[in-house]
Amino acid sequence: MYGAPMSAYAKKLLLLGSGELGKEVVLEAQRLGVETVAVDRYDDAPAMQVAHRSYVVDMLDGQKLRALIERERPDLIVPEIEAIATDELVKLEAEGWRVIPTAAASRLTMDREGIRRLAAETLELPTARYAFADSLEELEHAVKLIGTPCVIKPIMSSSGKGQSVCKSPADVQTCWTTAIEGGRAKKTRVIVEEFIRFESEITLLTVRSVSGTCFCQPIGHVQKDGDYIESWQPHPMSSAQLEQAQEIARKVTEALGGFGLYGVELFLCRDGVLFSEVSPRPHDTGMVTMVTQDLSEFALHVRAVLGLPIPGIRLLGPGASHTLKAWEESREYQIAGVEQALAVPATQVRIFGKPETKKGRRMAVALSAADTVEEARSRARQAVERMSVVYNKQ
Repeated sequence: MYGAPMSAYAKKLLLLGSGELGKEVVLEAQRLGVETVAVDRYDDAPAMQVAHRSYVVDMLDGQKLRALIERERPDLIVPEIEAIATDELVKLEAEGWRVIPTAAASRLTMDREGIRRLAAETLELPTARYAFADSLEELEHAVKLIGTPCVIKPIMSSSGKGQSVCKSPADVQTCWTTAIEGGRAKKTRVIVEEFIRFESEITLLTVRSVSGTCFCQPIGHVQKDGDYIESWQPHPMSSAQLEQAQEIARKVTEALGGFGLYGVELFLCRDGVLFSEVSPRPHDTGMVTMVTQDLSEFALHVRAVLGLPIPGIRLLGPGASHTLKAWEESREYQIAGVEQALAVPATQVRIFGKPETKKGRRMAVALSAADTVEEARSRARQAVERMSVVYNKQ
């Protein structure tokens, strides 16, 4: 049993969503004496394994969410996923509960329409052309408007679920089905985006705190089917690109408000920088900061939401992350090859401890440091190639 936190600024933090990113948030909060409560829709989620207490709740059910919050009475409500009853969070915030970074930020970023309209129409930031559709017929019209190839995504999803590339009008039916089946919260609305031929895509971790707004060094990443495979830091950018990226990130995070870390996703194109998406919480590609920075993205997030100073962020050196994924569904599995992976120089492994595997689900990550980004990427990739998900079949 854990004792009560002792630090002068100690608070109770209730985490909504308890995946591998939430697990690191919980650990960082506990290092500063914060009492932690982890919530998710399934039992034994990664953050639940380290939190003081945990609950299994349908977070899309506003009344159940409210009942839990009123029972625990946390000082901080910290969403870690999109699939939450954000309208209820808005009501709770109006009653005096503190939602991180704000309830409005959680609501706007929960669906791609809210954040895209804010960025493109309100803030007038450069983005890909886009359209929305509520039916197959509307989608066919939107695809004609945007042109092919284009990217079709559910309004609300995570880790690339439901995302596909529509290469021709003949693909529309299949893309519609993929989006509807992969979306969350039973939404039937989709977004159609212009296919951007970018030179690279980055995450610019942006921190809002009592010390002001500051930025981590840009993180480059590779995605497959909308889900991150590897990331590295720092990603090379010209001074003009970096200035434009930081200006975009500053504008969108100022509009969303509150204190905390935001993961701002951007496309680096020949003609400039385009805004893609933003998450009001630590970003999966930002796991690399656990080996590259003096303060990881999780430490930065916790400091910011507690109102603690962040005088600076120091890059220790180049690093990379690479994920290990499962390709089968099972509750009986093991991660093999960890000893061999850790034989790779300057490499760490994080096994998430998820109770079951699913096709394409991230189960672990290798984190490597080196003198160059290229060598760090090579080491992280080599470490993951030495690991595997082994199923205990009867």
